[in-house]
Amino acid sequence: MAAPAMQQPSFLLANLKMDSTTKPFLQCCQELVKVIDDYPSKELHLIFPWLVESVFGSLDGVIMGWNLRFLQACSNEYNIVMDFLNPSGPMMKLVYKLQAEEYKYEIPVSFLPGPVKVSIQEGVLPDCPLLNNKLHFPLSGLQTLNPFEYYMFMFASSLITPKNYPLGQHVSSLDSAYFVLVDTYLKYFLPTEGSVPPSPFTYKRGSVAPSVPFAGYGIHSTSLLKRHISHQPSVTADPAAQEIWRSEALLQVFVEMWLHHYSLEMYQKLQSPQVKLVLLQYRLSMSSMLCQPLTPPGSGTLDTYQEPFTPTEEHVLVVRLLVKHLHAFSCSLKPEQVSSSAHSHTSPLEELKRVVVQRFVQQKLYVFLQHCFGHWPLDASFRVVLETWLSYIQPWRYTGEKTNPQTDQNKGVPEKWSLFVQENLLMYTKLFQGFLNRVVRTDLVNVKNALMVFRVAKVFAQPNLSEIIQKGEQLFLEPEHVLHHRQHRCFLTPGHGGSFLSARQPVVTDGVFRVKSHVYGLEGQDCQYKQMFGTELRSTVLKLIQIIDQARQTAKKISDQSVEVAANNSFMSWFGMGSPDLNYTFNGGEVDDTGACVKTHEFLERSLDYLCQIFRLNAGQLSQLMATLGSGQDDGNSKQLPDCVQGENGLILTDLGRMQVINGLRRFEIEYQGDPALQPIRSYENAILVRLFFKISSLVNERFGGHMDALCSRPDFLGQLGRHYLASPEAMADGRRRSPETRLTVERNRRPRLSLRMLASYRTLLMLLLLYLFGALFSFGPMSSTLLILTGGFTYPNIFIFHELAINNYC
Repeated sequence: MAAPAMQQPSFLLANLKMDSTTKPFLQCCQELVKVIDDYPSKELHLIFPWLVESVFGSLDGVIMGWNLRFLQACSNEYNIVMDFLNPSGPMMKLVYKLQAEEYKYEIPVSFLPGPVKVSIQEGVLPDCPLLNNKLHFPLSGLQTLNPFEYYMFMFASSLITPKNYPLGQHVSSLDSAYFVLVDTYLKYFLPTEGSVPPSPFTYKRGSVAPSVPFAGYGIHSTSLLKRHISHQPSVTADPAAQEIWRSEALLQVFVEMWLHHYSLEMYQKLQSPQVKLVLLQYRLSMSSMLCQPLTPPGSGTLDTYQEPFTPTEEHVLVVRLLVKHLHAFSCSLKPEQVSSSAHSHTSPLEELKRVVVQRFVQQKLYVFLQHCFGHWPLDASFRVVLETWLSYIQPWRYTGEKTNPQTDQNKGVPEKWSLFVQENLLMYTKLFQGFLNRVVRTDLVNVKNALMVFRVAKVFAQPNLSEIIQKGEQLFLEPEHVLHHRQHRCFLTPGHGGSFLSARQPVVTDGVFRVKSHVYGLEGQDCQYKQMFGTELRSTVLKLIQIIDQARQTAKKISDQSVEVAANNSFMSWFGMGSPDLNYTFNGGEVDDTGACVKTHEFLERSLDYLCQIFRLNAGQLSQLMATLGSGQDDGNSKQLPDCVQGENGLILTDLGRMQVINGLRRFEIEYQGDPALQPIRSYENAILVRLFFKISSLVNERFGGHMDALCSRPDFLGQLGRHYLASPEAMADGRRRSPETRLTVERNRRPRLSLRMLASYRTLLMLLLLYLFGALFSFGPMSSTLLILTGGFTYPNIFIFHELAINNYC
């Protein structure tokens, strides 16, 4: 896969490859430590790509590496791996050793994130600061990285590279070696206290560390603007960059590999009209160059780009870890640095803390979350995406201050965070609307889904937050002319000749400009903004409140019936005497923020209260809304069929019917509707007897089917008797409301037939055994007992048949 730029035969590499397959893991690691300490960089340079692939796996997923994502703390190799890979361990020592000699390693362009790969193929400077100073013209299929960048690139790629893991290794927990290493690297290279520990090696010829100049990730970024690749600015030699170049490199690699994935539509939308014009001019200039090789039609064009991107739960968990740490890192900025206007004495690490969230993470995380909101399955696994979003929009939770959840909820959002809310307005409003669209289509009777609604409602109901969001929307709705005369004010980025460590430009303090720039930068100049507190979204919220209240009533009924259902499904259910209705079994509760176990209807009740606080609905409006809802319902609502229309093959659910089924408001009676004799064997039936009686019944029905039809069609007593014993129970229930079935099935099930299956039930066998024992007590033999049982079996229903005939004759 990736390899050094120049390959030479290495006996050391051959020996290490052989030892890795024959020697124990501990011994291999010990020998690697000795090799790293004793051998010169020239030899280590040749084994470095192999060693990295052996640890993290190959980019194509063929080599699985050490399986860090599935290595748990209980494993024997866990401590060995963590000691070898920690930031002060032997592996990082090797990285620094090679870094001091300025070696380079190649990465195939095909394994870069989709948008970056397409930009390079188009000859456009990609929105990837990691590569801005490494691209060379003419472009090739490989890009070079320094040892530290290469190591972190392979580490980050191992999270998203599909691999064929052995069976049983499909679950990764938060205490896996990979998750712990991500946390360790973030805390080491982006420390909330102190500074980044210096490299133990000095750089060759006294040159500075390979600085990765800061590039704009925020709303003022111009890194997508096309510049001729051969005219890139040289790498900065500012000595101050030595303090944080590893911090920036690590952050850029993590963001690019974990967040820089989105569809063609989003990729084109993020480009302003000016960018598209420059791109068109560049294409025309390139097409006029005779030396430029022809590009095959359809290859490498933006129109052909469509990246399949399906993040896993583990991927999102790691992204949340990154978001939480960056908030803690940013909030650790010293108060005097925040308020100070003179920044000449500010350290580069403090400057990085000031802008890290907005410039590095905001845009790509917004697109990442928007993709997840629109494509994630409608189930409880969405919780990981939800918590990542809630972590980002609540930076005040990571200030390092110890707070009580109860007092913190009442305390509200400090006014100083209004600037953050305005600069991230879409994170609050647009994603909240996306969440509403999901909620109205989910089963809120499910406690996990109810908990998600409760979490979001509780966050947005924090005092002051809705007011801050509404103020941000008002700033965005200011007349357009307010913005035009301020267009020349912007931050300088490397694309404009600036850099992260250059002198700071005048800060844009105008709220209107800040909010509009944020929205247009993420959604494009032609976006149609929908207000969170506007009339259109308010109607959606009212609809959600109705759905929540309906689900709350259903969940309350289920909770009240849980004790009864548990009693019915006791030991006697083994004999088939328990309740077969599984729709009303209570699925328990979930733990809320305080650690208390809360039931579904309690989560929904609290959610209703929080939504009323957010959108300022008083008790009168809420009661009127519920009264309107309750006017169309009755006590037997759950016994009615969902809203349906008659189709060719039966009933078809309408949109209203689907909503009723999802939220448990109405339901079909779930029962077997095929041939009663062919239904699956139950746990309370004897399989051998079921099959035996089926064969006997089939022979009788096949031979005497015509006689049975004639018998059941008679209007007299014999006809009544035949219909009672030969017609299926389903055929007798003409007046019941059932779930939809085809007419062919209905006609087939109405034919009279003999069924002996009830004799295969353990319950029937037990009752027969008790009757025979009871007969033995009175000295009845087996034949006498059998005759009495048959007589009683025929006599008991005949009484009701005679009674029914007498009533019919009288009428």
